[in-house]
Parts: sequence; structure tokens; C-alpha cells
Amino acid sequence: MTAATPQRPPNRLARTASPYLRQHAGNPVDWHPWGEEALELARRSGRPILLSIGYAACHWCHVMAHESFEDPATAALMNELFVNIKVDREERPDLDRIYQIAHQMITGRGGGWPLTMFLMHDDQRPFFGGTYFPGEARHGLPAFRDLLRSVAAHYRQHSEALRAPAAALTAALADLNPPPGTLASLDAEPLRAARAEHERSFDADWGGFGGAPKFPHPPSIARLLRDWYASAHADAPDLQALYMATLTLTRMAEGGLFDQLGGGFCRYSVDERWEIPHFEKMLYDNGQLLQVYAEAALATGEALFRNAATHTVDWLLGEMRGADGAFHSSLDADSEGHEGRYYVWDRDALRTLLAADDYAVAAACYGLDRPPNFEGTWHLTARRPLQSVAGELGIEESQARARLESARSRLLAERARRVRPGLDDKILTAWNALAIRGLVAAADVLGRPECLAAAEAALDALRAHHWRGGRLLAARPAGASALPAYLDDYAFLAAAVLDLQTLRFRSDELAFAVELAEVLLAQFEDRADGGFYFTAADHEPLICRPKVLGDDAQPAGNAIAAGVLVRLGYLLGEPRYLAAAERALRAAWAAMLKYPTAHAATLQALEEFLLPPQIVILRGPADTIETWRRQLAAVYAPHRLVLAIPAGVSGLPAALESKVALPGGVAYVCRGTTCSEPLRDFAALARALA
Repeated sequence: MTAATPQRPPNRLARTASPYLRQHAGNPVDWHPWGEEALELARRSGRPILLSIGYAACHWCHVMAHESFEDPATAALMNELFVNIKVDREERPDLDRIYQIAHQMITGRGGGWPLTMFLMHDDQRPFFGGTYFPGEARHGLPAFRDLLRSVAAHYRQHSEALRAPAAALTAALADLNPPPGTLASLDAEPLRAARAEHERSFDADWGGFGGAPKFPHPPSIARLLRDWYASAHADAPDLQALYMATLTLTRMAEGGLFDQLGGGFCRYSVDERWEIPHFEKMLYDNGQLLQVYAEAALATGEALFRNAATHTVDWLLGEMRGADGAFHSSLDADSEGHEGRYYVWDRDALRTLLAADDYAVAAACYGLDRPPNFEGTWHLTARRPLQSVAGELGIEESQARARLESARSRLLAERARRVRPGLDDKILTAWNALAIRGLVAAADVLGRPECLAAAEAALDALRAHHWRGGRLLAARPAGASALPAYLDDYAFLAAAVLDLQTLRFRSDELAFAVELAEVLLAQFEDRADGGFYFTAADHEPLICRPKVLGDDAQPAGNAIAAGVLVRLGYLLGEPRYLAAAERALRAAWAAMLKYPTAHAATLQALEEFLLPPQIVILRGPADTIETWRRQLAAVYAPHRLVLAIPAGVSGLPAALESKVALPGGVAYVCRGTTCSEPLRDFAALARALA
């Protein structure tokens, strides 16, 4: 973004902690952050609110900023006619969720970023909105300056007439989650419906679901792996579910969605082939994708999936980790003012840069022998298998692999000299929790102890800086914790803590997961109708209190909360947790039946509620039970929770304290409320699990 001009001091956003808001500190727009100062100014002045929501890595947010917010004439109109509020959607997902849904209701179209909404001056109810508006009229969209004049004039002349539809829209927002019906009992029908819907929308050529633009949807891939696993020992295993999951993972790892040089995944693909992405890299995508690629590598033994997980770990640890071990939020799509410039290549420059033998392999493998695919340049994809390239060049596959790795190293070194995309260094609790879960899933599969160390460091940083007085904080920008946490923060972090116990056990961390679960029940649960609100009971009042049941780019907080409560409920013998999970599933029931694939994460919680997870408690000498744990971890078993608790660990809850450690090691296998007799050796444990 451009710096502040000498004639104008930075606006109010310069005093904020958000990197995204500070990008706009030099705009001639009289921006306010969301808060009482701006809302009171709107009430006092009678000017409507122009609410602009975006995030630091958003390409079209940058485009609109360059075209309109940095333009003095446009800024003058905004300042004259509106109270202008800029919001970082990553800091305030509550505002983003409310006004994205409002946008969809007003326009009949899906939202996105930048989100541009116009609100009543006195109650923040929306009356008009859109997403990106150009500086000059094009593509059927009005010029932003013309739109500003029209909206302001209409508001002056018809503000009272706008109140009734704005109130009706607000009421509709509150009615999005009707009370649950009189369902007698939960069953597996939504699981069957999702399986059928996934097959109907599956792209059999390129993987994924639906057409362009294509998003990864890790919960759907994980769901299909579980569908296959559930049938794996049947007479007719669901190989189509496995095929849909693995083809999608293969095409994404081979395409331009995946950074073939540096690892990590971009946010989504603009085409159906996963070839050209929007180039921003988000922590929440990569945490989820790391988890599902590690699980798929374990389930199938596929080297491509292991490679994708390996290089995603490299990217996370090398580029996204902060000084205290927590992870930053995102890398920008743009550098030097152009989307993708950091990642794309000129073929002639590559010929000069690489040795001839290395170039021959890299050109065939990365698609350099084909026409350019991004604005006259090459964005690298995995076009041909290494074995095929080696055969064509008449060399051994091992020799081709060495040449490709040599080329990759040289290209990475050259790329590192470029102007890097901007880093949003915010530390977000929920996104860090997704990264921890991915690292936990990868640790055993990749045999990389640094995954465990990184997961532990991130959790320690969150506990040190984001846990204050028994409550979580959502974000830590610029070194200062701020902003009360949302449902996703509590649910995702509780799930991450529980996952971490499957690598090594800490009684204080399990107690922390219980504390998080208790806050979920006390502050977020809708005790009347079931499920969990997105904001806490003592959160700032807004025009509605959303209850998010469906997945979007992240799994639904309600889904993860229900799943955590199911596992904790059975692990600790706590019926309150199981009852709350059942209420949440009942609240989501109608939505699961109507849009099953949009609730893939909730389906996992439903499945484990209907068929309780297999909980294996290992007790005894640390080295013995760690050997047993590793043997169990070598098998894909998504419905199994294994805790290896060494003898002498103190502070155990009663349900675990009763699982007595024995000198030679002992295992207890529990399903629901029933546990096995003590199993004294691994052979007996293996027979029980079989």
C-alpha cells in the first residue's frame, strides 16, 4: 500500500494493531476502526455508515484500495457523505459473519472480500451492499464514486422508508437457526445423504466438488476417507469414496494451488484444474490441509501425499512461525503491486539460471515445455511423473530426482532474493489451533519430532499470552493480546489440546481442555434450542448473535465443539458434555439433512456420537507404552483415541486415575461407557482392537 502523503498525517488506523488496518493508515479516507467513537459519530451526524471489511492478504481488497481509497476525489466523497469504518475480518469474524449473510440476503449473491456495506446511522442495520466496486464503471458495476453519491442521496431522501426492510432483514438474521424439531433420536441419515451428494458434485477429471473457482474443503475430504474406512472390512468396501478423496488430494498437490518449490497451499484455484490460484497463503487452510494430507498418507501410503505434508511443514516452520512459537496469519497474494509476482517465472531466465541437465528435468516436470499459464509467465505445476521424465531422458529415476531437487534448490534460492509478499503477523487463536492439529497429525506419519516440538511451542504461546483470567483472547496483533475470543477459538483449541495428548500426555493440558469446554457451556451454549452461539454471552451487543452451523473455509465451530464434547464426555465419563453435544447435533439436524456436504465437520461429530470412539488408555513404564503407542499410530484409525499415560503422572481425573499402571505396561480399551479388562501385553491389545 502507498505510504501517507506529506500533506496529510496518517488517519486513525495508524494507531491500531491490525496489519490490515495499518495498510490503510495513509489513505485520505477518514477511516475509523469499529468502536463506540465511530458509532456515536454516525448517530450524532446522521450520516450512514460505510463499512469496509477485508484482510491483509486479499488481492481485490488491494485493488479497491488503490483505485478508490487512495484517490483524493473518492476519499473526499466518502468523508463528506459517510462515517467510514474499516474492519479486519480476521480480528472481527463476528462482524464479518453478520454482514456477509446480510449481503447475501440483500443481493441474492454470495459475498466475499472486500465486503462493502452501507448501514443505518443509528442502529448499524444494513440497507445496501456489495463486494468490490471499481474506480471506474466496468463489468456491469458502477464507478464507486457514482455509487457513493446515489446511496447517500437515497438515504437522505428515504431513510425512514429504509427502516422497515432493514428491520425485517435483521429479524431474518435472527431466524436463521429455527428451534430443533421433535426428532425422536439421531441416526445416520445425514451421513448417507452427504456420501451421495459428494458423488453427485464430484469432478471425476480434476477432483474436488463443483466447478471453478475451486476451494480445497478439507472436511469433505476427511469425510470421504472416513466413509471408506467405515466400509474397509465389509464385503464391498466403498472404494469410490477413497477414489474421490485421493484424486482430489492428488490433483491439488500436482497443481498450482500447491507451491511446488516452497510448500504450502494457496487459498483457492480460479480454474477447475487447480492450476492458477489466488496466491495468498492462509494459516487456516494449511493447518487443515496438513492434517488431511498426513491422514491420507497414513491411510494409503501414497508418497505424493507424504511429500505435500512434508513441504507444508517446511513452509509452516520456515516462514510462518513467530519468535515465541505461535504462527502468523497469512502471506499476501501480491508483491511489488502485482498478484503472484513472487511465485511465477520467465522461461528464458530459468534456462540461464539452471544447469542444462537440471533444466531438462525441471522443464518437463514443472510444465515449462508448455505454453505460459499466467499472464505470459509460468506458474509451476507438477505436469509429468518423474519416472516418465527419466525414461524419456534415458536416465535413472534416482538421477532425475537428484536433478529436480538441484533445480528446486536453485530456484528457491533465486526466489528468496525477490521482494517477498507481505506477512500479516497477527497471532489468531483459532488458526493456530488448526495448525497445531495439522502438526500433531503429521508428527508420527512423517517421523519428524520437530512437528511435536512446534505444536507444543504454539500451545505454550497461546496459553501464556491468550489465556487471561479463565478466558481466551482471539488475537494478538503487534505483541499485545486483545479482543475476546469467539466460539471457534475455544472449540478449535480444545480439539488441538486433546489431539496433542495422543502424542504425549500432560495432565495440566487435559485440565486446560476441560476449562475450555466449561467456558463453551457457560458462555456460548444455547441451552434452550441447542448448539453454540459464535459470540460469548458477555460479548459486545451486535444486530444479531449468530449461531454458525455450516462449514465455510474453516470447519463450523459448532461441529468441533460437539466433537470435542463427545470425546471428552466419554474419556472423562462426563454426561453433561455428552448431553450438550447431543443438543448441538439436534440443533443442526435440519441443516445437515438439507445441505449435508456443507456440514461435513458436523457429520464427524454425529458419527462419533452414534458410534462412540474407541478410547485406548495405555499405562505403565514410559518407554514400554510409547512403543505400544507408536505401533497403534502406524495404522489409520480415525475413530480411535490413544492416550499413553506413564506411571507416576499426577493430577489425573478420576476416570483416568482408575486405569491403574502396571510394571510391564497395561492397556484398557473403552467404547462408550464400557471398558475392557486390563490387557497385559501388546498382542492382547492388538487382538482386542481387531
